[in-house]
Amino acid sequence: MRIGSEAHKELFCRTFIEGHTPFEPQNLPWPELDADTLAALRAIPFWSYALKAEEDAGPMVSATADVATDPLIHEALALQGYEESRHARILQHMIDLYGLEAEKLHIDAPMADVEGEYIDFGFEECLDSFGAFGIFALARQSGLFHDDIFALFDQVMNEEAHHIVFFINWFAHRQVNLGVAAEVLRGPKSLWHYAKAVKKLVDMVRDGDTEGGEDFLVTGAANFVDTLTPKLVLSTCLTENARRMSGFDSRLLQPRLGPNLARLGLSALRMWPGREAAVATSVRSTSTAEAEAMRRTVPSDHAGCAPPASDRVG
Repeated sequence: MRIGSEAHKELFCRTFIEGHTPFEPQNLPWPELDADTLAALRAIPFWSYALKAEEDAGPMVSATADVATDPLIHEALALQGYEESRHARILQHMIDLYGLEAEKLHIDAPMADVEGEYIDFGFEECLDSFGAFGIFALARQSGLFHDDIFALFDQVMNEEAHHIVFFINWFAHRQVNLGVAAEVLRGPKSLWHYAKAVKKLVDMVRDGDTEGGEDFLVTGAANFVDTLTPKLVLSTCLTENARRMSGFDSRLLQPRLGPNLARLGLSALRMWPGREAAVATSVRSTSTAEAEAMRRTVPSDHAGCAPPASDRVG
């Protein structure tokens, strides 16, 4: 199948649309949580940022759908916009149900160039999802939270997998159909957008004091896993990404930069084993400070409550 062809468009759009699962957040089987689990959930500082990110994403993706001229691509983009907005409603329902602290942050209006904003968002989501798949698995393995909570959010992880596969194929299809020059520049353009996404993550970790606990998504995993090491994180991300990607048609492109960087990182750790200990110590020190801050904010008592080969860069 030729990338950019009508058959390619039909495949990546139909795969996304047919993968949609209808449900409403309030109808999900939300478990009753004990006091310790509630305390742990309420101590996590990233609910404000997580809610804002999803509330920003829904209108932006929907606005991108509005400017799409192809009916099938419009339908798929509109569905993604709906799912992004539903992710926000899932988080809001969870925040309200369990009394989580989440400041209402300013929601950004879509930019004038919504398609350009969607492209930046898509490459960021490719990297974010790769990391989220691994952190989600590590947090689930820790046993810190009720497994029913993870079962609910596993659906969200599956939707994120569909989003990034749809996006990377949409982007490739778009570039091919913009003409020869755009097709030739697809690889460099992908790297440019990935570089912007990586810079955003680096700035997030470096600045530390980010809005709404945003940096907790990158540095906070050590609060869940006592023996967290770079090797464990990278290998888990690779395993979980492979598992979630395995269900897609092999003719579809998949995001590759995150997995490739993780493999490079693992190779570097094998060559310089002392480096892993140094990085692990740094992460542990950061998470210890965060954990102490979290403990100071937790009340002492809480009541329970109810193919890939052709995608060398993408």
